Amino acid sequence: MMDLDFSTLTEYQRYKLMASLIVPRPIALVTTLSPNGVVNAAPFSMFNMLGEDPPIVMISLNKHKEGALKDTATNILASGEFCVHLADEAIARQMHRCGESVPPEVSEVEMVGFTTAPSLAIKPPYIVEAPVAFECKLWEKLETESRHIFIGKILWLHARDDLIDLEKHRVHLQNYFPVARFGASFYINTRDRYALNDGQAEGHGSTAIDEI
Repeated sequence: MMDLDFSTLTEYQRYKLMASLIVPRPIALVTTLSPNGVVNAAPFSMFNMLGEDPPIVMISLNKHKEGALKDTATNILASGEFCVHLADEAIARQMHRCGESVPPEVSEVEMVGFTTAPSLAIKPPYIVEAPVAFECKLWEKLETESRHIFIGKILWLHARDDLIDLEKHRVHLQNYFPVARFGASFYINTRDRYALNDGQAEGHGSTAIDEI
């Protein structure tokens, strides 16, 4: 086993190692609304669920070296609102293109051909083509030397009709194929699945692979 003292590494070296080893990571495709009414969309793989009571998620945005804020950070700081989408195989290419650098007045949603619908509790709209969308209000924010970290409280969930059994509140995983971020510029799909049904899962016992 090799041993690396992180205090001796540069920021870039730490990033490359962490981002390529802590994988796969779910991808948040985030929509925000600028003060001028432009719908911004950008993907972030430093993202995850933090808890259910309150229902909160976290997105982490790197800062530009020249000190300028990313459009997503600017909009969240101004409005305290954002919508988190999970990208599946069907919209993976469009999601990836939303990561391109474009001027603030350009809407990535329009650029890649997404369709939006009005959210129910926040001003940023949600993307119709995404299988899942969470309307979020800013719950807490953190700032480090390299990042803005936003924790959002989920207010509403939008999901494709075939994904959720509303009586059992279970997800039909056989209909859900999100993509995840791997190291460098690589993505992976989620089709190669298996279950470990030893009856010892915390509070659940045996769980069918097609729903959770």
